[in-house]
Amino acid sequence: MIAVIQRVSESSVKIDGINKGQIAKGLMVLLGIEDADGAEDSEWLCKKIVNLRIFPDEDGVMNKSILEVSGDILLISQFTLHASTKKGNRPSYIKASKPDIAIPIYEKFIYHLEKELGKTIQTGEFGADMKVALVNDGPVTIIMDSKNKV
Repeated sequence: MIAVIQRVSESSVKIDGINKGQIAKGLMVLLGIEDADGAEDSEWLCKKIVNLRIFPDEDGVMNKSILEVSGDILLISQFTLHASTKKGNRPSYIKASKPDIAIPIYEKFIYHLEKELGKTIQTGEFGADMKVALVNDGPVTIIMDSKNKV
């Protein structure tokens, strides 16, 4: 699993012009899933996301997690995170899971993330053409890959 985690002051996702999800202060997470991903990847990544100390403390130092600032999360599935650009100019998405494999993993990820955060998160819609807006706060952008745990 690959996640791009962005600290935001606001973020939203629209599908066909209709607002599907929206948050104020928190994290907007783009998630890419591959066939080799499983429950261990999901649990590890969710724990890392909610405990990342990327929010400022009273001294302006990134020392607080989303749990400590009572922030929200907007999760967006994004298969293009697994793009291979080694050959030619057209990216290959062969490593990204097909929907029949990815959707159950994505749904389990939502479950684990909500469990770790202790509240409901906002999401896009798997496979939909989404329009994502965000105001990156900082900017702070972290990329994590569950295959690179050490």
